[in-house]
Amino acid sequence: MIPMPEAPNAVAGVRDQELTVRDLARRVGARALGQWLIPFAVALLTFVVLSPALRNGFVEWDDQINLTNNEDYRGLGSAQLKYFFTTTLMGHYIPLTWLTFGLDYVLWGMTPMGYHLTSLIIFAANAAVLYLVALHLLAKAAALAGVPLRVAAVAATLFFALHPLRAESVAWATERRDVLSGLFFLLTILTYLRMCEASGRRRGWLLAGGAVTYLLALASKGSVMVLPAVLILLDVYPLRHRSRRVLLEKIPFVVLGLAGAAVAYYAQNANAFLTPLQHYPLTARIGMAFYSLWFYASKTVAPQALGPLYELPARVNPLDWPFLGPALAVTVLTAALVALRRRWPAGLAVWMYYAIALGPVIGIVHSGYQLANDRYSYLPALGLALMFGGLAGVAAREAAAARLRPIIAGAIGVAGVAWLGGLAVLTFNQVQIWHDSDTLWRFAIDGEPRCVACHTNLGIQLVGRGLNDLAREHFERARTLRPDLAKTHYHMGFINAVSGNFPAAVEAYKSYLARYPNDVDALNNLSAALLSMHRPAEALVQIERALKLKPKHIFPNTNLGYVLADLDRRDEALKQFRHAIELKFDNPHAWYGLIRVFLETGRPDAARTAHGILGMFSPQMAKQIGPVLLTTW
Repeated sequence: MIPMPEAPNAVAGVRDQELTVRDLARRVGARALGQWLIPFAVALLTFVVLSPALRNGFVEWDDQINLTNNEDYRGLGSAQLKYFFTTTLMGHYIPLTWLTFGLDYVLWGMTPMGYHLTSLIIFAANAAVLYLVALHLLAKAAALAGVPLRVAAVAATLFFALHPLRAESVAWATERRDVLSGLFFLLTILTYLRMCEASGRRRGWLLAGGAVTYLLALASKGSVMVLPAVLILLDVYPLRHRSRRVLLEKIPFVVLGLAGAAVAYYAQNANAFLTPLQHYPLTARIGMAFYSLWFYASKTVAPQALGPLYELPARVNPLDWPFLGPALAVTVLTAALVALRRRWPAGLAVWMYYAIALGPVIGIVHSGYQLANDRYSYLPALGLALMFGGLAGVAAREAAAARLRPIIAGAIGVAGVAWLGGLAVLTFNQVQIWHDSDTLWRFAIDGEPRCVACHTNLGIQLVGRGLNDLAREHFERARTLRPDLAKTHYHMGFINAVSGNFPAAVEAYKSYLARYPNDVDALNNLSAALLSMHRPAEALVQIERALKLKPKHIFPNTNLGYVLADLDRRDEALKQFRHAIELKFDNPHAWYGLIRVFLETGRPDAARTAHGILGMFSPQMAKQIGPVLLTTW
């Protein structure tokens, strides 16, 4: 009998092959899901939660210096590019951030929504990259894989991205540098992690790519200078690298980090922003450092009573409870993590990363009015977010392996989702306090009634709206709270001047200048007050001092014309007003002064020509001097 071929087995072989292909397809699909769809979904959710930022405007809290009153950044021409790579405005060297602002101006002009859209897109990209970084690190640190790993990475990313401490960095236009530097910081870590898994030429290319992204991070904000220390920490845990080669590969990052630190210090020092040790000695700085270490960790766990400024007190005594309490808590927590380092190395690693990332803003090297700021938590919070994600991933793994009772696993899942949902709601609301300057500073004062800078900033807003009596209340409140602050005298001089009390304004400005004799704005304002009191000779002394300090400052140049006119030096006044117009053609005060001198020297035709130009820049000022022109027609 002729044997028949075993057709059923052959068919079964084909089916096995089909199953293998299907299984492979499922695996490829799952991998694509984890690599592309999930990070996109996380980025989209981040964008939606923080989308109220799109309705925000610019605020009078550095935005006016960096953007609304700054014409130097507007565009991408050669003049703007030179400015981007040379300026240290506000104590920062951030050429790449300036490039993005220049691009914003090309795209949106001075429409705030466009600037906030750019920041929001960049931040959403931060979330997508963080998800990919979390996949690598949590797989190593928590031995996670598959669905539990994705759960962990999503939880870590959302904990970071939806936390209300991020609101300041995203909703405040000036803080573009946070989200931009954070993006390249994360890209550098991701590139480094992939480099550690590569070999040969690909490893070299990834090393070079990481150095480039790190350079871009440094060009966005100097606080990323800590990245080389972070990479070394990752080598210790969770990567557990021991080879000399890995250490040598840190050299490019260390060189760039040291250069970035030097440039950041230079930018701060060049603007005289560094707080002198005479005001806050080393003992105070140590107390401030412990306070910072506790503050950002506690606000991450319980994000309540957040605000735009946590003001530095007049005196920092490390033995006072507000500083001694955090010092004790940080010491106990650190000792516990060191004791548990063998059983729980991730805890100590996260805490060390947190301290390293906080280093540049911890208070040892200090500048500004703040004891703390929400935005300073941006980089340090990454480690805490990964810890949250790791705990979520471990819970998911134990639940999948049936080592957790279903009711407990469900309760943990509901609690985690509720926690993230609560953070999202808080962030959605927190973003909106940056809607405008008035909203911002009223919110700040409600949260901290003794905030001196908050009172003065709200007072400035009220002056701009003509509410001088209300503004005076806030300026006086600020002076009562901190009579030692010279800036409070500056603001009292300002409100007295706009209220017409020029003798009081003169005294206040003199008190301020006794402390800061080279403040050009104060010198200019003092001269204006003296001129209003018909004391032009004294005003001339202050104007000349101001112009020696800043020869091209537009306001002293304009006021000098008025001083010369009051001194009956009209030919010099005409020359000075023309010089002021050369410096800034659309300067209505210079055109107004020019008209005045033309009339006083019997040149009505020239005055009428200048009046027509003034009407293009300030119809209100043109209307004021119009009747005078009619009498000379």
